[in-house]
Amino acid sequence: MSTEMTRREDQRPERVAERPSLAPRVDVFENKDELLLIADLPGVSEANLTIHLDNEELTIEGRPDEDRTESSLQREFRMLDYRRRFVVPAGIDRNKINAELTNGVLRLHLPKSDALKPRRIDVKAG
Repeated sequence: MSTEMTRREDQRPERVAERPSLAPRVDVFENKDELLLIADLPGVSEANLTIHLDNEELTIEGRPDEDRTESSLQREFRMLDYRRRFVVPAGIDRNKINAELTNGVLRLHLPKSDALKPRRIDVKAG
């Protein structure tokens, strides 16, 4: 049994299949209770969607389904992934964030903590 090390001159880094990504269109709405992000992710199913929150950075990533019957829109965008990053403002209640995906439209609810919600302060006459 030989323990000699051999030099591999033509060793190359492993190739990883990475597809180009596109920043999806996102509308951001705010009311007294929450921030609402609505993102267009055509062809993406729940199984191919990931949403990460790391410190203040929120990342949305989606990959269109390749095994579906291809419409002209899917043929045009099927080799693209969706990726978008946001900075989440202070005062968002991270434990209550939720998301819904319906027909390629993501609705991401970012509820405000009670400290950020407007409130009326009663004045007492004295």
